[in-house]
This record gives sequence, C-alpha cells and structure tokens, in this order.
Amino acid sequence: MREIVLINLTGPDRPGLTASVTGALARCGAGILDIGQAVVHDTLSFGILVEVPAGSELSILQKELLFVAHGLGQQVRFTSVSEAEYAAWVADQGKPRYIVTLMTRRVSAAQLERVSAITARHGLEIEQIDRLSGRLPLDTPEARSKGCIEFSVRGEPADPAALRAEFLLTAQELNVDIGFQLDTLFRRIRRLAVFDMDSTLIEAEVIDELAKAAGIGDKVAAITERAMRGELDFRASFKERLALLKGLPEEVLEEIGASLRLTEGAEVLFAELRRLGYKTAILSGGFSYFARQVQARLGIDYVFANELEIVDGKVTGVAVEPIVDGQRKADLLRQLAEREGLSLEQTIAVGDGANDLPMLGLAGLGVAFRAKPLVRQSARQAISNLGLDGILYLLGYRDRDGIR
Repeated sequence: MREIVLINLTGPDRPGLTASVTGALARCGAGILDIGQAVVHDTLSFGILVEVPAGSELSILQKELLFVAHGLGQQVRFTSVSEAEYAAWVADQGKPRYIVTLMTRRVSAAQLERVSAITARHGLEIEQIDRLSGRLPLDTPEARSKGCIEFSVRGEPADPAALRAEFLLTAQELNVDIGFQLDTLFRRIRRLAVFDMDSTLIEAEVIDELAKAAGIGDKVAAITERAMRGELDFRASFKERLALLKGLPEEVLEEIGASLRLTEGAEVLFAELRRLGYKTAILSGGFSYFARQVQARLGIDYVFANELEIVDGKVTGVAVEPIVDGQRKADLLRQLAEREGLSLEQTIAVGDGANDLPMLGLAGLGVAFRAKPLVRQSARQAISNLGLDGILYLLGYRDRDGIR
C-alpha cells in the first residue's frame, strides 16, 4: 500500500542540501507531490510531501533521511498524510489566490499581527510569506528605510468591502500601506503606466505656486484643496483659479519650473519601468509647460496636460480647451492602451486627487498616492507611507530584482 508522508527539515542552510535530501528519496523510489523551502538569516525550513510507492519500506526511507539530515546538521520530522487529507488539499487548489502587500518604513510585529489577524478573520489562509524589500543596516534613518512583506493568501472573503475597510483603518493607525489584489497573470505583464503630475510626480501643486507669486496664494490654494477632495467640480474650479492668474509674467513660470522637486522614489520607479519595457505618460490637470520639464527629467513617453496661454509675455488667464479633467484622463488612458495594443488590465494609473478617480478605476492597477481621504477610500490600492517606487512592490518586484 502506498503511503504519503510530509518531511520537514530545519537547521543551518548548507550548500548541496537539496541534492542530498532528494538523492536519498530517489534511492527509495519516492515521488514528489509538493516541495518548498525558505531561508531566514541562514536558517533553513525545508518541506517535501512525498509518495512512497507500494512495496517500498517507509522505515528504510526514514533511516536514509535521518542519516543524511544528521550529516547536514538538520532536524527532521515525518508526518503521515491520509489519502483523504491529500485529496482535500488537492481540491483547495481551485480557490482564488490574493496578494496582501504590507509596505512601511520599518516592519513591526504589531503590523504583521494586525494584517494576519484580519486575513484570518475574513476566512483567508496564508500560504506563503516573502520579504520583497532589501536588507537594511540597523542604523538606517527612518526616512530612508523601506520595508515590504508580501502574503500569498487563499480563499474568498465573504465581505470584501469590510475586509478593505479594516485594512484602511489599520493603515492609518499603524503607519503602514496594505495592498490587496487578486493574484492573476496580469500582475506581472502590465506595460503602460500613467501618472498625475501635481502632488504625485512632483511635491507641489503648480497652480498654487503660481498663485503665491501673484500674491493670491491662500485664495487659490483653498479652491485647489476643495477640488482635490472632490468638493468642487474640477473644470469650473480650474477655470476660476486660472482666471485669477491673469497678467502673471512669463519669467515667473521659469523660476517655479526650476524649483520643482520630484517626489521621493520617482527616479527609481521610472528607471525600473523603462528597464522593464513600460510605456509611461503624464495625464495632468496641471500645465504642459511644467509637465514637459518633468517628462525630460524622468524620460516619460507621453504628456497630456492643460495649455497655459501666454500673450505678450503674460498669462492670459483663459483656459484652452480641451481641459484635462477626470473624464479626459480616463479617455486618454483608454486611447493610449489601444495605441500600444494593450488591454486595460495591463495598465497602471497613479494619482492623488478626486479628478484622478476615473482613471484609477479604469486601470488594471489603480493607486491613490499620498492621496486625499476620499480618493484613498475609493481607489483599490493606496500608498501613503513610502515613495513612488513602492508601486514596484505591488507588482511583486523585489529590491534585488532591479537597480534599487
């Protein structure tokens, strides 16, 4: 009668360990039903599920492995598995898989406890845990730290909205970002990424900076804030703010353009996206005058933004149609995907304001980046604690995979 046995080895990682263990199994004619291993700080955890064919002696296999394990400094444990248990395990492979991505400056036990407790409470079983972030010295300043833990979970949450609400609450309380997405093939074959510019690619709202130079900074900033929160219609508020800038000298634009700072992680993200073959675009409710400068700095393929009309060296305050509002951003995303021969599932959209929500909802991966509360709650994914390069973690990339 055939037997099914789970073999677990733990101990110091050793070169040639896998070959030695599987060699012992081969001599006993065992079949491999499942295998997996992890190494944490040079300590190995190695599991193999094997089928011992009828006519073979399980005791001989155990003796062989005990001898090999002793020579390698490993502890070994054998657990019998019934055919019914194995059949139930096989049946589980039809259940959906999800990826939970925990991103933070410094990973803590409290963060891991909350995330794992939430997944368990919603009927999701953790199958695998991986660290995507690189190893950091203990004295790394927090502002330069990055931590990312990825959970592969199995099952179907009964109430996805309640699950997401718990993740959002935990994110706010523990200064952590938590991604939750279905584990599909598209996760690693996305090829178009589009971005808002102001407060996303750059650390400023340009129209507010122009208003400061015109001496009406507070008035315009208040309108901008309400528009980004979704309290005002973007087109109407844009025209209102632009009209207030009438007469601003063109030299002011040059000064502001020279002072713009890229958002943390932007240069790393775009270098990686280029290396991976992505096309990139700016879809901005800001101004093309500044978007083209950002395009040159980051090597972006496409730019769509609002034209800032200048006559006789001064801003006219007149909005040039078509205005790039929320619907226009979504339309442009669809058009770019068609131009590149991609499905929308293969696209990424990133933004911070309410006018970004249409494109965030349309893209295969929509990310609210350091966004207003309404946007963070409405988007499927949100990053508030790391820089833009945190988006790579949502794609499943490890720090060691690239140039970071």
